[in-house]
Amino acid sequence: MDYDRVREVDPSVADALDGELDRQRETLMMIASENHVSEAVMEAQSSELTNKYAEGYPGERYYGGCEYADDVEGLAIDRAKELWGAEYVNVQPHSGSQANMGVYLAVLDPGDKILSLDLTHGGHLSHGHPKNFAGQVYEVENYEADPETGYIDYEALADHAEAFEPDMIVSGYSAYPREVEWERIQDTAESVGAYHLADIAHITGLVAAGIHPSPVGITDFVTGSTHKTIRSGRGGIIMSSDEHADAIDSAIIPGMQGGPLMHNIAGKAVGFGEALDPEFEAYAQQVVDNAAALGDRLAEHGLSLVSGGTDTHLVLVDLRDSHPDTTGKEVEEALEEAGIVLNANTVPGETRSPFVASGIRAGTPGLTTRGFDEDACQEVADCIARVVDAPDDESVREEVAADVDALTDRHPLYE
Repeated sequence: MDYDRVREVDPSVADALDGELDRQRETLMMIASENHVSEAVMEAQSSELTNKYAEGYPGERYYGGCEYADDVEGLAIDRAKELWGAEYVNVQPHSGSQANMGVYLAVLDPGDKILSLDLTHGGHLSHGHPKNFAGQVYEVENYEADPETGYIDYEALADHAEAFEPDMIVSGYSAYPREVEWERIQDTAESVGAYHLADIAHITGLVAAGIHPSPVGITDFVTGSTHKTIRSGRGGIIMSSDEHADAIDSAIIPGMQGGPLMHNIAGKAVGFGEALDPEFEAYAQQVVDNAAALGDRLAEHGLSLVSGGTDTHLVLVDLRDSHPDTTGKEVEEALEEAGIVLNANTVPGETRSPFVASGIRAGTPGLTTRGFDEDACQEVADCIARVVDAPDDESVREEVAADVDALTDRHPLYE
């Protein structure tokens, strides 16, 4: 991969791009929301479609010259419908957060009530954090995961919904390592007359492959990101029944966006096509198997896992039992120096600021894309545990960095 044309025009940007490529090659991507897309997806995303305005929808554009934009968006929609079994799909949201915004705008009024998982328990900013648009426009209350078990307390959620009477319940999470019981939450939503939005941003690929239960056809709305476990063009997606198609289409444009990013939609189309290959199911299963192996080995090292393990692509470690004086931020920074990139994360019952946090979140999608198996992920867990035990020890970081170099050499990226 080269940036010769960029270098001719802007050497500073070319240097940054080269540096980023080297960084991804030489470190372990373990942020649970990140992945390595294929070179085909990247090529599509850098295509001439970046030049094209295509406001509107296929066959109903505000501009001329959209025949190929229509072809690409149609492919993305059709492939998404096949992947997730959805009746209606909108592939225009620029991100998962904007997909959520589109659903809110489609069926809620300002001041309506949203019930969602607390951010510190694994929810997402766009589910109603007070600093986010959702928290500023709507009245939001939160349910929680049980601090003792780490699991969603579905009975407490139902009791909260009965008392609060929300207009929408949001499920699907950014730091929850267990399968979600969509039907139970849907039953609760129906009992209080609320819509139910399932945000599968993190698990789009696992759901598409049948590795995680699907909310499609169960919940009223499904949103997600298209660049995490699904490895497609960067952006968001909304799925629903045809009943809500017009309202969602109108909410996206003219409600909250202008021209769609057609080059990103091209990446989505290519990535969705790749995910329809039978090999993708094996990939998704390996992601989950790798996360389980990673978590099991971390537990063997005495680290406490939220909920005791994982069913998904991520492991959430609570440092408070084993390392009460160590923050997630300290571990994050020490691991990055050693070449392992993950993030500090809050945990159920969090007492620290989210900027320092008491936990770390580690994901396996990127490692799996590089070809890591369970044994390799156990080696990674050994490296993480050594740094957690001595985050201030430079010699430990150097030793782990050498092990990371060996792992990246065994599993090259973009060669």
